[in-house]
Amino acid sequence: MERRAEVMFTGGHIWTGVERRGPLDSVAVRGGRVVAMGTEADLAWARGPRTRVIQLDGRLLVPAFGDAHVHPLLGGLGLSRCWLSDQPEDVGAYLAAIGAYAAAHPERPWIVGEGWSMSAFPGGIATAALLDEIVPDRPVYLESRDGHSVWVNSAAMQAAGIGPATVDPAHGRIERNAEGIPVGTLQEHAIHLASRQLPPTSAVELEEGLRRGQAELQRLGIGSWQDAFADAEQQAVYLALAGRGELTGRAAIALLWDVDRGLEQVPELVARRQAVADAGAGRVRAQTVKIFQDGIVENGMAAMLAPYLDGNGRPRGDRGDSIHGLGALRDLCVALDDARFSIHAHAIGDRAVREVLDALTAARRTNGPRDSRHQIAHLQFVDPEDLPRFGALGVIANLQPYWAFDDGAADDLTRAQVGDDRADRMYPFGSLARLGAPLAIGSDWSVTTPDPMALLEVATRRVDPKRPDSQPLGPSWERLSVETAMRAYTRGSAVANGLEDEAGTIELGRPADLVLLDRDPMSGPGVAFRDTRVLLTMVDGRVVWEDPALDP
Repeated sequence: MERRAEVMFTGGHIWTGVERRGPLDSVAVRGGRVVAMGTEADLAWARGPRTRVIQLDGRLLVPAFGDAHVHPLLGGLGLSRCWLSDQPEDVGAYLAAIGAYAAAHPERPWIVGEGWSMSAFPGGIATAALLDEIVPDRPVYLESRDGHSVWVNSAAMQAAGIGPATVDPAHGRIERNAEGIPVGTLQEHAIHLASRQLPPTSAVELEEGLRRGQAELQRLGIGSWQDAFADAEQQAVYLALAGRGELTGRAAIALLWDVDRGLEQVPELVARRQAVADAGAGRVRAQTVKIFQDGIVENGMAAMLAPYLDGNGRPRGDRGDSIHGLGALRDLCVALDDARFSIHAHAIGDRAVREVLDALTAARRTNGPRDSRHQIAHLQFVDPEDLPRFGALGVIANLQPYWAFDDGAADDLTRAQVGDDRADRMYPFGSLARLGAPLAIGSDWSVTTPDPMALLEVATRRVDPKRPDSQPLGPSWERLSVETAMRAYTRGSAVANGLEDEAGTIELGRPADLVLLDRDPMSGPGVAFRDTRVLLTMVDGRVVWEDPALDP
């Protein structure tokens, strides 16, 4: 039997993610697995005439990153539509891009896109009048970067039947002027009034979206991920690509809980989980259910313990919106936990976080403790009393680090609504880590960049990577150490995604899910994550992305 390695990384730094004794500067890969580790001399036997030898030489080999909260199918689909995420946060830039896209696609009955920032508009409210000047003849539907707001033109509102008499749906709001006339921004569940009218997306388009999304993640060093919500149609796309061998990463999909239905959907989710297990081709798993407990701070719909503030810093009375009542939330968590699902909860506000923790506590008391992998994502605000509960319950803190810097532009949408004291306590990553919370890292792409280097820069420094000398957000103790952040992005995400037997570390005999960085950002303060690039991404010993400039 051939014992020679197919690929050998040698002559430099290797971070395995686990404790190891003895020197290590080389890793050999064969048959999709790590077959040898040690020094270059130790591995001389594995090097043959057909072995591809990649010299590390100042570079760093690490486990492939795992994204614990991302939307690759939707992100990839968005790249083929009116994509505003790469535009400056400026109304003029948005309108120019929308106009250019509409002119280039006269055949499309709707102009559909995403990526605008609320901070570009006064009070975060985008108006139909602006769009009407650019695209007066077709409906326009544009999701905000965070996906919690939609900007529509008059034609879209007409198609959706949205007018002065339209009642705000539960957990949603139609923004209106002083006369009660809708102005063109739909918040939270009001989005569905317009989204129902969109032309259907074909299976071919969805599959191409997943291919694009997968390619983008792998270009950035991500070998595995958790799609943070998947309906039955999206699940079918994953299984179709996996069945044809086109899914080259490892995917955990979170099945979406329908807020308009009740516990009768649990058996359906169990059946969907089994369908994935039967047909996942070893690339897809579905052990998690995604629930939403609140909205976002920018539109005033994150569920907070203390009231929001008005423009003068005075409490205005409202505390945001809890999507599930306490009894319903407790019942669904108990039922899902009893069905052996992991629960992946969206919670931005401190009240939403507490409500989810209380419901998960009830599930544990009712069903007994187990390795549940329950997780709460986002965690913009966590009351100090609730910080130790994550470690005590084993609830994973699913962090989106790229949000944890002060860009200044959103002061009137976030800081002004919650006050300096609460704003300075946003994203308490360091506190969660010190108090024993299991950590995982996700990007929430396409809300923000999926680039692990950018996320790690913010996680460890709390500053905008584009403005490295800016003022850090919050106290220094909320920054993660480099080692902690790297573990959260590799082993931690693998645990959250249920993939820890296949991904997250470099160990003898394990699948070769590896990433080669062009420098070693873990070597000290002189080398920054923001300056680091991925040169190669490998999953199961197969190179799924490679920089053309990498030495052959």
